[in-house]
Amino acid sequence: MSPLRRRTFLVLAGGLGSMAGSGVFAGRAAASVINGELLTSRIELPEPFSVPLPAAPFAKAVRQADGSDRFEVVQRAADVEILPGVRTRVWGFDGLFPGPVFTGQAGRPVVVSVRNELPVPTSMHLHGGVTPPDSDGYPTDLVVPAGWQHHDAMAGGHHDAPAAGRQLTELTKEYRYPLDQRAATLWYHDHRMDFTAPQVWRGLLGLFVVRDSAELALPLPSGERDLPLLICDRAFDEDGDFRYPSLDPELIDPPGVEDAYMAGVVGDVVLVNGAPWPELEVDAARYRLRLLNGSNARRYRLALRPGPRDGAAFTQIGSDAGLLAEPVELDAVPIAPGERYDVVVDFSAWPVGSTVTLVNTLGDGDTRWVMRFRVVREAADDSEVPARLADPDELSQDQAVAHRQFSFRRTRTSHGGHAWTINGESFDPETTLATTSLGSVERWRFISDVHHPVHLHLAHFQVVARGGGDPHPWDGGWKDTVDVRPKEPVDVLVRFRGYPGRYILHCHNLEHEDMAMMGNFQVE
Repeated sequence: MSPLRRRTFLVLAGGLGSMAGSGVFAGRAAASVINGELLTSRIELPEPFSVPLPAAPFAKAVRQADGSDRFEVVQRAADVEILPGVRTRVWGFDGLFPGPVFTGQAGRPVVVSVRNELPVPTSMHLHGGVTPPDSDGYPTDLVVPAGWQHHDAMAGGHHDAPAAGRQLTELTKEYRYPLDQRAATLWYHDHRMDFTAPQVWRGLLGLFVVRDSAELALPLPSGERDLPLLICDRAFDEDGDFRYPSLDPELIDPPGVEDAYMAGVVGDVVLVNGAPWPELEVDAARYRLRLLNGSNARRYRLALRPGPRDGAAFTQIGSDAGLLAEPVELDAVPIAPGERYDVVVDFSAWPVGSTVTLVNTLGDGDTRWVMRFRVVREAADDSEVPARLADPDELSQDQAVAHRQFSFRRTRTSHGGHAWTINGESFDPETTLATTSLGSVERWRFISDVHHPVHLHLAHFQVVARGGGDPHPWDGGWKDTVDVRPKEPVDVLVRFRGYPGRYILHCHNLEHEDMAMMGNFQVE
C-alpha cells in the first residue's frame, strides 16, 4: 500500500464505517439534502441582520506592463472583526477575510505574486480558470514558508511525493493567468494536499472577476449595483477564533478531521463577504448579484422572502463560466459548494420601505437566514436584462470522441474500512483516470451515493442530462462545477481547451477532497 493510500485508510477506517447508521451523512437539518455534521459555535452570536454588508475590497494592480497586469499579495495571519466587538484570527490574502476581489480583462494576462508568510505550505487555485498546469494550484505544487522543516510530513506523510511530481517553491510564487476565456465570476482558494478544507475555513479564499468587451456592452446593472456576494458558513470558539475539528490544529500532521465530521463540516453562522447575516440598503432598482457558495460542505437553496409582487425573484444571467445565451427566470437558486450563479434582482418589485430577506430554504435555525436587503429609496435605473445575453458555443453529442463514467462514492476497502473514492480509487498523484486530447470533446457521466459537487480543473462543460432526463433550468450555460445528487446521474459534454498537462477532477465538499476524493486526468 502506498503512503498516501495508507494515510487514507488510517484516517477513514475509524469513522466512516459507522456513518450511515449515525445519520452523519444527513446532518441534523434536512436529511436528504445536507452532507455533513453541524459544528456549533461556543460564543454568543449576534442577531441576524444587525451588521452592514461589507463592501468587497478590490485588489489593485501594482504594475501594468507588456500587456499584462501584475498583482502582489501576502498570505498572512491577521486578527479581524467578524462578529461585532470580537477579534478572529484568520489566514488571509493580505490578511483579509475573504481575500480581495481580483479583476481582469479577458485576453489580457494577469500575474499574481503570492508570498506565503503562514506557518504551513499553500497552493493557490483559480477555480474556473483556463490556466497552464504550473499555475493551476495542483495539490502538491506548494509554496512553503521560509525555512520549512517539515518536508517528511508534507501532504500528510506522503513520502513518495517527489516521484509524484511534487513541486516546492520557497516563500513566493508567481501564478500566471492568461485569461483566454469569456467574462465570468471565478474564485480562488487554497488547494494544499490533505489540508484544503481547514485552510479555506481559516480564510484562504476570494473572488476573481473576468470582464470582456461583449459583456461590458450590455446594459446590465453596474457600479455599486454589481455586487459580489461570497457566501460561506463558519463556527466560532469561545475566544472568537474559528472553530474547526482538525486532528492537528497546527495543520502539519496528521491530516483530517474528527470522526464525526468526515462527511463534511457545516457551521452555524452564515457569512456574506465575511459578515454574519448582514443587511444592505438598496435602491428600488435592478442589482446584479454574483453569488458564490464558498462553503466547505453546506449547500444552499436561495430564495427571497417575501417574494416580488410580480414575476420571478431571480433572473439568472450567468453560470460558473460566463453569461448564458438567454436569461432564465427562477424562484430559487440551488447552489452547491464551488458553484457560482450570476443573477439580477429588481428591487423595484417591492415597495420602498420593504425588507427583503435572502433565505436558505435548506437551513435550520439561524442557518435559514443569509442576508437582508432594505429597499430605502426610489432611484433612476437605466439598466435592463436583454433577451439575448451572449452567443456561447453549444456542444452537441456528435462532437464527443469518448464516453467515460466516474463514480463518486464511499467504498469499502480491503482492510475493512471505508474511503471516499472515484471509481473505487483514492487519489494518487501517480495514477491517471483519463487521458484526453487538447481541443477534444468528451461525454462524461458522474454518479454518486450522496451529494457530491463535482469540479473539473481547466475544462468547462455543459450539462446535457440529469437522472436520464433533461437538465434542470439552472443547469444551463458553461460550468466547471455541478451538484451530483444521490442516485441521479449527471451527463456533461466536456471541452478540453487551453493547455496540455496534468489536471484534476474532485468532489468540492472539501472534507471529501482532503480524504482523497480526487483523480488526475491528462490532456495531451
